[in-house]
Amino acid sequence: MNEESNTQTYLSISNNKLEIYLFDIVKFENLYSNEIIIENNFLDYTILDNFLDKNILKIEKLIGKFVKNIFIIIENEQLFRTHIGIKKKNYNKVLNYDTVKSLVVESKELFQKSYRDQKIMHIIVNNYMINGKNFGYLKKDIQADDLSLILNFISIPESLSYPLENLLEKYQIKINKYLDKEYVSSFFEDETIEFPVMVCKILNGSNLNEVQLIPKISKNRGIFEKFFQLFS
Repeated sequence: MNEESNTQTYLSISNNKLEIYLFDIVKFENLYSNEIIIENNFLDYTILDNFLDKNILKIEKLIGKFVKNIFIIIENEQLFRTHIGIKKKNYNKVLNYDTVKSLVVESKELFQKSYRDQKIMHIIVNNYMINGKNFGYLKKDIQADDLSLILNFISIPESLSYPLENLLEKYQIKINKYLDKEYVSSFFEDETIEFPVMVCKILNGSNLNEVQLIPKISKNRGIFEKFFQLFS
């Protein structure tokens, strides 16, 4: 059996709370939620295992199918944050998608070489510098002699991700993506927005400066970086 294509399962993990949601991405509403408060702000994997055991089965009964994929939203001081600045000569040509993509890909490769024990969660373009001027977004149809980007990287160490992946293998569930809970929550100024709605919005490109990393089907084709904002 396959998981319903119009639903997504979100698991939020922090030291003091576990939350799980089944979210309908078509009707844009939450179908199931549960949470537990963790005493003494100490999470061990036995607590997480018991929480999953109780809730995954309930979700599967609700949708009538197996849960095969999950999104992990994590709050943890071990998450790593850094920024990388990179510049490219454009020889006064009109900026296009490929110009920016090449800079992002180069930055991502530089990050991966420098931090081999990290898995990238988010890449966010913090600033565009075009012809020496700063922009919060990429201007369309502009000629540029040079282009500089400052990209913020948020990542999870393998020492934290591997135990989670191993635990979820017990339930035959794969992790679609890791998200930083602090980043997700702080992006939205409207405090009335429900948390699973925030997650869904981030996954669907609400931050127009975030680069979405989408694995390709072919093993030989690497990673495709989709820009929600660029030239939109």
